[in-house]
Amino acid sequence: MILQHKTEICVADGRKLLLLVNEGDTKFPDLQVIREEQQELLPDRELSTDRPGRSFQSVGARRHGYEETDFKQLAEDRFAADVADILKKRALAGKTDRLVVIAPPATLGEMRKHYHKEVAGRIVAEIAKEATNLPPDAIAAMVEAA
Repeated sequence: MILQHKTEICVADGRKLLLLVNEGDTKFPDLQVIREEQQELLPDRELSTDRPGRSFQSVGARRHGYEETDFKQLAEDRFAADVADILKKRALAGKTDRLVVIAPPATLGEMRKHYHKEVAGRIVAEIAKEATNLPPDAIAAMVEAA
């Protein structure tokens, strides 16, 4: 894919957002960071204090336990929804015309659930890979290879 001038690249996972813009041209991309956010996740022991609940059947002495809530997954899903909201605000303000989204498959799927139609219309590519820890040059190469 050719990375055009002023194309924005959203690189996200469940905890980190990196929003870049190509200030260069198609031949020599120059990715500049325009926004960076990171969510701190607490250890499980600080997120919940109770054991999972138990349920008793109405007849007999049988019972079963409820599945424990995965608070880390809930936090990552909420962060993905927040990233989609950030993209929506930028799209509605007219700050982006072309958008490339790079995220792991699970995060990308969660973000898709929350895309506004203005964001979906501006997306030119989605790449299902982890790239939040890559330098901008490697991200540019990943987009060009897609």
